[in-house]
Amino acid sequence: MPASFLGEFLGTLILLLLGNGVVANVLLTDSKGHGGGWIVITAGWAFAVMSGGMVAVALGAPGELNPAVSVANVVTGVYPLATGLAHIGAQMLGAMVGATLVWLHYLPHWARTADPELKRACYCTAPAVRNTASNLTSEIIGTAVLVVVAGAIGAQGVLGATPATNIGGFLVGCLVWGIGLSLGGPTGYAINPARDLGPRIAHALLPIAGKGGSDWGYAWIPVVGPIAGATLAAVLWKALTA
Repeated sequence: MPASFLGEFLGTLILLLLGNGVVANVLLTDSKGHGGGWIVITAGWAFAVMSGGMVAVALGAPGELNPAVSVANVVTGVYPLATGLAHIGAQMLGAMVGATLVWLHYLPHWARTADPELKRACYCTAPAVRNTASNLTSEIIGTAVLVVVAGAIGAQGVLGATPATNIGGFLVGCLVWGIGLSLGGPTGYAINPARDLGPRIAHALLPIAGKGGSDWGYAWIPVVGPIAGATLAAVLWKALTA
């Protein structure tokens, strides 16, 4: 088990607690943030990514918090398969625990919220217009932008003579905010298999009052799309910067 396991676990837990927490704050009935809208949700997710990434890095992990990025790092030779699998396991476990804490934090509000789709949206994504090819393409594009721009943030010369380090987490949070604002409309921009699949499993297992189904027919898209987008982008970025 690599030393980075704990960081990826706790960082992803924070990511999902704050990220799905802002969705619950906006969507659930009688929450003080009810009706806050898309700007609030995208900003909350940006801060969630920043916070989770900083926690992970402080604990000695790379701060990926995203199995698609872990897969891309294995494919491009950043670290071996065993490390990638450990990171993915930590991220999935952290995502499920974070989603469970969201359920606990908003416990009285689930029964007060009538629409089961709003409750599911507090855990996982769904398309605005259900079209398999288009939805998959959106997730590929969004994740590719994430990987390319994150690579640029860490590149030498972007913020002076050395790569962005201390403010890198803040800039990645800004990047995720931008992706949400610009590209998030079609699918809710999962761009992270753990962010979607972990909470979707939690949604299926938790005793959420009046929750409805977990939409498993769609669940493969926010897994396959981000993995494909991240891998293609990482290979391209490595070739461009070699």
